[in-house]
Amino acid sequence: MNKQLRDIFFQLLRIGLWGEGKLTLIKPLSIEDWISIQKYACNQTVEGVIYDSFPFLTEDQLPPASLRLKWAVRMDQIERHNAKMNAVIAEQFSTFEQGGIRPILQKGQGVACYYRIPEHRICGDIDWGFEEDDYSKARNYLRERKVKFKYTPDFSFGYDWNGVHVEHHERKFDFYNPFKKKYLNKLLEDYRARQEALEIHGISIRLLAPELQLLQVNIHILKHLITYGISLRQFCDSARLYYSELPNIDVQALHSIYKKTGMLKWTHLLHKLLVDYIGLPESAIPFAYPKDTRVDWMLDEVWHSGNFGFNDERFVQGKKTKFFYHPDASKRLWGNFKRYLKYAPQEVIAFPIFQVYCKFLRKDSD
Repeated sequence: MNKQLRDIFFQLLRIGLWGEGKLTLIKPLSIEDWISIQKYACNQTVEGVIYDSFPFLTEDQLPPASLRLKWAVRMDQIERHNAKMNAVIAEQFSTFEQGGIRPILQKGQGVACYYRIPEHRICGDIDWGFEEDDYSKARNYLRERKVKFKYTPDFSFGYDWNGVHVEHHERKFDFYNPFKKKYLNKLLEDYRARQEALEIHGISIRLLAPELQLLQVNIHILKHLITYGISLRQFCDSARLYYSELPNIDVQALHSIYKKTGMLKWTHLLHKLLVDYIGLPESAIPFAYPKDTRVDWMLDEVWHSGNFGFNDERFVQGKKTKFFYHPDASKRLWGNFKRYLKYAPQEVIAFPIFQVYCKFLRKDSD
């Protein structure tokens, strides 16, 4: 996609995400242009956000009717899947609570509620975190009911429930640095009284406090940037969270959290990208970032890598090995190591150690 068309893509993204603005075109978009926009929207998992820009376009700016129809069919699929997920969330939360297990909804549908049109946010699975030792209790509960699950190397396991994939996470935050565990546990304890709730099908679903939701979403972005990349959807998540929750956030405390977890320098990059490209009002940023902050290089990486780096066209012909799923994995990891070492050194250095520990040393205790 050329620069001019990419700029149009981001115009559409901002219009759909915030529900305001007008599309500025030098010349009408061709069917080929719209097919390219749709392709990148899929790769960045923001088809719904781009679709939500259509009501703000003039008739001559809209995609051809045939493409709009296909897009509408896709939106119907997304809406149906989200409705199915919400039914599973309500069912599981109630079931776990009745068994004395206290789940916390993480990311995904827990963040979708901050969007203008929540049912248009694409969400692949349900992520549960748990209070204290309830992770083990939930695993035993599933085992007793003969639910088959599979462990993943990041202190989690997954399974299918009524046709929806569900993951349980032992860790609330995707930090690689093990020396932050004590501090993170203290944060969970300190902010327990400020946990929020989301009502789904009449059930009050537990969410983390706003500061910790932001920490959770933003460290998840950094985790994947350090590895193979992440899509624009997660940046939209962060932007909508800041926009919706800033009045409820202790700004000084959030700044301190980012600093103590070693995320502050990288967070400045994130904030700059959210303002310049995602359209978050600068007034919704909790604290100022350095004026000379440059993020064009980071946006380029996000643009090319897409959703978790699976469709990065730069590495389609790359070599795969038995140790890595992604092609040219070592080259990509080394490139991101050099890019982000300056901004999040603790996480970047801890990443390979964490991977070795999970792959060869750590065994999930049953």
